[in-house]
Amino acid sequence: MIILAPIGWLYGRVMQVRNALYDRGIFRSFDLGAKTISVGNITTGGTGKTPLVAYVAKLLAENGEKVCILTRGYGRKDENERVLVSDGAKVLVDAQTGGDEPVELAIKLIGKAIVVADADRASAASWARSTFEITAFVLDDAFQHRRAKRDLDIVCIDAADAFGDGRVLPAGRLRESINALGRADAVVITRSGHAENVESLEDHLRKINSKCRIFRSSTSITKFVSIDEFHAKTQSTQSEPPKNAFAFSGLANNENFLRSLDISAIPLNGKIQFGDHHDYSQRDLEEIETLARSRNARCLITTAKDAVKLGSLKFSMPCYVAVIETVIEDPEGFRELVLSV
Repeated sequence: MIILAPIGWLYGRVMQVRNALYDRGIFRSFDLGAKTISVGNITTGGTGKTPLVAYVAKLLAENGEKVCILTRGYGRKDENERVLVSDGAKVLVDAQTGGDEPVELAIKLIGKAIVVADADRASAASWARSTFEITAFVLDDAFQHRRAKRDLDIVCIDAADAFGDGRVLPAGRLRESINALGRADAVVITRSGHAENVESLEDHLRKINSKCRIFRSSTSITKFVSIDEFHAKTQSTQSEPPKNAFAFSGLANNENFLRSLDISAIPLNGKIQFGDHHDYSQRDLEEIETLARSRNARCLITTAKDAVKLGSLKFSMPCYVAVIETVIEDPEGFRELVLSV
């Protein structure tokens, strides 16, 4: 908003001063004691970061690393409390305690990564290393969390809306100046198939940072799992895409979920959207099902981030979870980058 532009300018200046203090060593960054890869954003809102965090963690685990994801866990009951979301073998807490995205990652990465939610990632890393003998950390949403040193800084940028209107918070969606991308080691342009200006975006990024690697990626729905199977963490798959479905989600960018369904040729009888990190109640679900039936829908479709908050609710109609994965256009190049740390 234009009225907030002066506040945005001031916030941007504060971030520039803060970054300068880190660059000069006046503010200290802490070595986490193991290889550390950060996956973050320069804007607020959904950029496809969470699937990429899982992608990076899987690459490290498949290379023999003992992986721990460190995340703040926005929206959980007590963001100042350290929570072991997953010990790598099982998910230990619900979404209210651990946060929706950490629990989503924990379910996706059973057998591959430990997940810890803690605002103080340096302290959490020390605890995780001594408790689990961690050899690799993946920092979730940590581009601005400069207190933790990283060996590789990856930034996600949404091809369809790279920088919003170019204004810094609270006037716009930028968390800091676009020039902050100068410290990125790699940029992953997510949802690259959803925009026509990817080449010009790449050119713009190279002007800001000529040394960073640039990759294109997309997200793909790989399968649909019933809500019961999702919470039981079984691997069976809906044999055919759901028909006569009604979609609901509470994401930073709900339209991206609908776009993924459209790309997967899933026709919808209707939809309803909620705000990011929406905490569903039984009444919410009843209203969703009533609206779905009014549109002659026979089943519901939602996302994994939403599904982690639905385990205690009672459904009166079938519900399927769309499992979304990251697809990198240059998978070998990206794998080489991640494993060269």
